[in-house]
Amino acid sequence: MRSGERPMSRAVLIGPPGSGKSTLGRLLADKLGVGYRDTDADVEAVAGKPVSDIFIEDGEERFRELEFAAVRAALAEHDGVLSLGGGAILREDAQELLAGHPVVYLQVGLTDAVQRVGLASARPLLVLNPRSQLKKLMEARRPIYERLAVLTVATDGREPAELVEEIAKGLGA
Repeated sequence: MRSGERPMSRAVLIGPPGSGKSTLGRLLADKLGVGYRDTDADVEAVAGKPVSDIFIEDGEERFRELEFAAVRAALAEHDGVLSLGGGAILREDAQELLAGHPVVYLQVGLTDAVQRVGLASARPLLVLNPRSQLKKLMEARRPIYERLAVLTVATDGREPAELVEEIAKGLGA
């Protein structure tokens, strides 16, 4: 890499809660022999508390500010596999930062997402009626996920190892 160039992530995983971003991100990083980074973990490290506490104590707007800073930093610094929080793609400036990166949309159906996330989840946006909230969230974000992705992988009913192989092959790794 030449001086002044930013590193390029090997894969940036996006998708709704329960799509498998964290699980598949770690496995894909292992397969590719690169580092793994999760922007939700970065946000928690900066804030010194879990994402759910940030939402409750500081509000969604503050969380989204921290999240965008984490996405910007990770895209500028990390050349491995990166998992973004489900809503990290909501800001237009975050969408612009993702341009040119190998973005992989992990598509999941409502039934699988609910099973993976659980209805008693500590996810702040799913507090009142988790199934209904998750459905709305998935429908609202789907067009953004689809537009940003260079590769879309359906995760329903599939084993992580199979998905990692599909992602690696789809990205030419």
